[in-house]
Amino acid sequence: MFDLVHENKRLVQIVLALIILPFALWGVSSYEKSGGSAEVVATVNGAKITQQEFENALHQQQERMRKQLGANFDTAMLDNPEMKRAIIENLVAQQLLVDRAKADGLVVPDGQVAQLISGIEAFQDGGKFDKKRYATVLATQNMSPLMFEARLRDELLVQQMQDAYAQNGFATNKVADNVIHLNEQQRVVSVSPLLFQTYITQAKVDDAAMKKYYEQNSKEFQVQEQAKVEYVKLSVDDLLAKVVVNKDDVRKYYDEHQGDFGTPEERRAAHILIAVNAAASQAEQDAAKAKAEQLLQQVKQNPASFAELAKKNSQDPGSAAKGGDLGFFVHGMMVKPFEDATLALKVGEVSGLVKSDFGYHIIKLIAVKPSRVLPFDEAREGIVNKLRQQKAAEMFADLAERFSNTVYEQSDTLKPAADLAGAKIEKSGWLIKGMVSGEPWSAKMLQAIFNDEVVKNKRNTAAIEVATNTLVAARILEYKPASARAFSEVQEMIRQKLLQQQALELAAKQGKTMLEQLQGGSKTALSWGVAQSVTRDKHGSLDAGLVRQIFQANPAKLPQFVGAEVGQGYLLVRIDAVKEGEAISDEKRSSYIQKLRQLTGEEMSRAYLSDAKQHASIKVNLPEKVTVQP
Repeated sequence: MFDLVHENKRLVQIVLALIILPFALWGVSSYEKSGGSAEVVATVNGAKITQQEFENALHQQQERMRKQLGANFDTAMLDNPEMKRAIIENLVAQQLLVDRAKADGLVVPDGQVAQLISGIEAFQDGGKFDKKRYATVLATQNMSPLMFEARLRDELLVQQMQDAYAQNGFATNKVADNVIHLNEQQRVVSVSPLLFQTYITQAKVDDAAMKKYYEQNSKEFQVQEQAKVEYVKLSVDDLLAKVVVNKDDVRKYYDEHQGDFGTPEERRAAHILIAVNAAASQAEQDAAKAKAEQLLQQVKQNPASFAELAKKNSQDPGSAAKGGDLGFFVHGMMVKPFEDATLALKVGEVSGLVKSDFGYHIIKLIAVKPSRVLPFDEAREGIVNKLRQQKAAEMFADLAERFSNTVYEQSDTLKPAADLAGAKIEKSGWLIKGMVSGEPWSAKMLQAIFNDEVVKNKRNTAAIEVATNTLVAARILEYKPASARAFSEVQEMIRQKLLQQQALELAAKQGKTMLEQLQGGSKTALSWGVAQSVTRDKHGSLDAGLVRQIFQANPAKLPQFVGAEVGQGYLLVRIDAVKEGEAISDEKRSSYIQKLRQLTGEEMSRAYLSDAKQHASIKVNLPEKVTVQP
């Protein structure tokens, strides 16, 4: 599939991750190998994975989860053995792939490394690579260019190893057709529910049963500890209001960062791709070229037919249906042969044959958006906001440690911390232990509040990070210990719960009896719902377990009957008909083959890695304590 933009973004994200973190998540530890004495958490064929590498991998996972979960994120999610082991296994896998790549003689040319680095915006000044800025950015992360380039080479080696398998999966037309047939075959069914509410009147619960349930499930009726607290918050958002940005600073920033306010030239192109792997035989290469030349002649004879020819002949599933249209792209987003050809075209022109690693392209330039520099007046507001954010972040960084120390050192009052932050002391309602209720009452904050030291000795909590760049410290005002609710309070709740349990059991018993009768050919007085169609992927209103039974039933003799317990009782299903999917088009087959190739490629990659592990010497020392950055 011709998806160069996606691949380029993936690699740039890897590189930026290497810049952002002082130690890389993947690959070989330059720090350890240059003589460091960091604690070792794993060794792979003698190569060390350090505690520092592990913790920074954990921190990167933390940032991914923070972005995904937003206000629901809590650092406590990372503090478990399963997460630690998963991260170490990932580090081990990456080290194994680097070792295997080097053993197989794979290399990354200097030119490829240089081209990638020069295209990274963080290393550019005015849109051009700046060697001094490159060294400065790396120095802020305690890295030298040699360290960074070594890491980048390892990243590229790992990518080569993974792509060698992931991009070379195999699937035949016959396999694809079988999968399509299975995936799109429909079963027409009707359902008849036996709801527990129908059986409630038959259920009986006495006092002895309720008492027994109460005694055997005492934890269910516990009222957790509760507390009211006063608290103070230090937040970047609150500091923003105190920041003043000088007009001269705004102008200076604009003048010094012209590259930030320019939009690069964008080009929009369409193409017809005749795909052929770079490693294909000469015969396959020649056949693909011949087909592409025929299409090129047709385009030359009738340029207006380009889109129609692309729809019918292009082997890029991502663009063929759109007449080959790839949309707008900027410099560096396409492979070099494709980009060079596009740059040489005028709007409306069509290229000759262009050879890339994906095959042969015929390219048509559709439109060009020229580069533009945003005027100062239009850029001013954005610069002011950026400088305000930067200054607020600097203020927060300056205050955060002092705030934490003040909360700890003057632990019998929050006033000094509030004065330092320029914030008022606020009060909460009743907080319940373990009951997260939104910011700032995260699981970690509640854990700090109900700590024995805080409860018994009336001390401040530590300053807890409840959101990015937001610290909160609290102090208990009122406290209620955990207690059990009296039987009289919960008696009716227990009664209803036991009645429902019995009714569900009665519904299930009746449903199973009816299912046996139906399967035995007996007629039963049931009301069946409107017919619906389900497939192995699209379940309609049914759960996966029932759908599995439906497709396991013998379709040779219909109707067939299946059933299962569900949340509201028991569900009987009658299978009335089987419908085959539509005729398989070339486009659909091509799409499925692409997916199957990806799946088989990924499976081959996993199998290769599993074999590498079996033949490697791996020792893991799972860390007990991990420092998770706020």
